[in-house]
Amino acid sequence: MEKYSLLRRKVQSSGLVSERDLRVPTAATDKELGRVHDSDYLEAVKAGRLDRAAIRRIGFPWSSELVERSRRSCGATISACRSAFEEGVSVNLAGGTHHAHAGFGEGFCVFNDSAVAARAVQAEGLVTRVILIDCDVHQGNGSASIFRDDPTVYTFSIHGEGNFPFDKVEGDFDISLRDGTKDPEYLEELERGLKEALDQFGAELAIYLAGADPHERDRLGRLGLTFEGMARRDELVFSQCRRRGIPVAVTMAGGYGEDVRETAEIHFQTVRRAAGFHRSFPSS
Repeated sequence: MEKYSLLRRKVQSSGLVSERDLRVPTAATDKELGRVHDSDYLEAVKAGRLDRAAIRRIGFPWSSELVERSRRSCGATISACRSAFEEGVSVNLAGGTHHAHAGFGEGFCVFNDSAVAARAVQAEGLVTRVILIDCDVHQGNGSASIFRDDPTVYTFSIHGEGNFPFDKVEGDFDISLRDGTKDPEYLEELERGLKEALDQFGAELAIYLAGADPHERDRLGRLGLTFEGMARRDELVFSQCRRRGIPVAVTMAGGYGEDVRETAEIHFQTVRRAAGFHRSFPSS
């Protein structure tokens, strides 16, 4: 999607990070993907054996390039998680594919990068308890399904009640909002939810899905957040995690504005605030 190339160029030209800190991720391995996704599904994706219904559910035609991109998106979130332990925060300039379930893809999501990354850092012994803070406008049904019976990964989602997916999967903490919800109500609900979720779970790492699609001019969002409200959202997530000493790996998730440049600007705003969070994160 064009927004990703626009975002990378904005980050490169901004001076927020040095060129050496913009890293091309390695692709997630079969072993890493297999900790989350069923072997039959993984093999069907790799070999291009998905049937028409499965492809339609994903929303993209199969190609080897799609498989490689999906692997690298997962690899980038794994890398962001590892870096977050050293830096306090790290960002994947893509990712957030939270509709992918263990056995099928959905909603433009082939593999679930947050789930793959959470399992990877757990397997490497870096952490035990991971929280997914999902602020995409669409509920993270795939993530909720994957971790439904897992007490080591906590799924928090704040999303549009009447938006996709229409059959939602209950997560650990879900906040559903009416169409047209504006900044004050959204931010009040987010702050309440973050405090409760972070206090009761005791996370050692947060993966933040910073969707641009709650914005008022998003074509698929149906909420009413302003540009300033989106910035305040990011600040709330980062400040609540910083207060508890929780490192954060950020993914971009959805964003479908009429003007793709505006979507890229919202994502860049998240990256800029992540950079500020990095500077204020307690030294290890």
